[in-house]
Amino acid sequence: MAGGLFALLDDIAVLAKLAAASLDDVAAAAGKAGVKAAGVVIDDTAVTPRYVVGLSPSRELPIIGKIALGSLRNKLIFLLPAALLLSAFAPWAITPILMAGGTFLCFEATEKVIGAITSKADDNDAVAAADAKQLEDRQVSGAIRTDLILSAEIMAIALSTLDDQSLVNQAIALALVAVAITAGVYGVVALIVKMDDIGLALARRPGTMTQAIGRGLVSAMPVVLSALSTIGIAAMPWVGGQIIVHGLEQFSLTPIPDWIHHASETVRGTAGALGDAASWACAAFLSAIIGLIVGGIVAGVLHLVPRRH
Repeated sequence: MAGGLFALLDDIAVLAKLAAASLDDVAAAAGKAGVKAAGVVIDDTAVTPRYVVGLSPSRELPIIGKIALGSLRNKLIFLLPAALLLSAFAPWAITPILMAGGTFLCFEATEKVIGAITSKADDNDAVAAADAKQLEDRQVSGAIRTDLILSAEIMAIALSTLDDQSLVNQAIALALVAVAITAGVYGVVALIVKMDDIGLALARRPGTMTQAIGRGLVSAMPVVLSALSTIGIAAMPWVGGQIIVHGLEQFSLTPIPDWIHHASETVRGTAGALGDAASWACAAFLSAIIGLIVGGIVAGVLHLVPRRH
C-alpha cells in the first residue's frame, strides 16, 4: 500500500514538473510574441486618445474603459479563435486578411485627411450627433472598429512567433498577450488623457515647484491631446501601409518593398550616428505615403463611382 502511494506521489510530482515546464514555455513564448508586436502597440496607443478629444472630461475614463473592453473582446472572442483556425487550416489566408484590414485603415485615414482639408467631415459628424450619448457611442464604436484592425495585426504577429508551440500553448500564449497588451495600451491612454487632472491636483498642493509642474501639465495637455489626435490619424496610414507593403513582400511582389528598403538603407548610410532612427523614419514615411495612395484609391472608388439607388 505504502509503495503504491509513493509511486502515485512520484507520478504526481512528474506531472507537476511537466506542467510547470509547459507553463514556463508558454510564458516565454508569450513574452517573445509580445515584444515582437511592440511596434503595433505603439501605434495603437497613438491612435486611441483622439477618440476622447472634445468629449466631457468626466466621461474620458468610462469611454476608455468601454474601448478597452471592446478591444479585449476583439482579441479573445473573435481574433484568437480565428487566428488559431487560420493557422491550422488556412495559413495562406492570414496575409490577404491582414492586407484587407490595412486597406481599411488607409481608407479611414484618408477620409479623415479629406475631412480636415475640406473642413466638413468632423464638424458635420458632430452636428449629426443629436446628443452627448450618441456622440460617445459613435466615438466608442469607431475606436473599437479601428482597434479590431490593429489587434488583428498584433495577434497575427504574435502568432508568427509561436510556430513551435502546440495548439493549446498557442491559445494560452495569445490570450496572455491579448490581456497584457490591452491592459498596457489602455492604461497608458488613461494616464495620458487624465494628465491634466493630475496637473490640477499638483497645482493645489503646497510647494512652489510642485505647483509649477502642475500648472505646466494643465497648460500643456490640451496641446498634447490635440497633437496626439493628429499623430493618431497619421499612424493609421503608416500602420496600414506597413501591413500592405509586408503583404506584397509575402506574395513576392517586391518592387515597392524593395524601393522602400533601398531608400531607408540609403538614408541610414548618410545619417551617421542617427542612421537607425533616420532609416526607420524614412521607411515609416514611405509606408504612410503608400497607405494614403491606397486609401485615396479606395475613397475615390467609393465616392466617385455612381451608386445604384
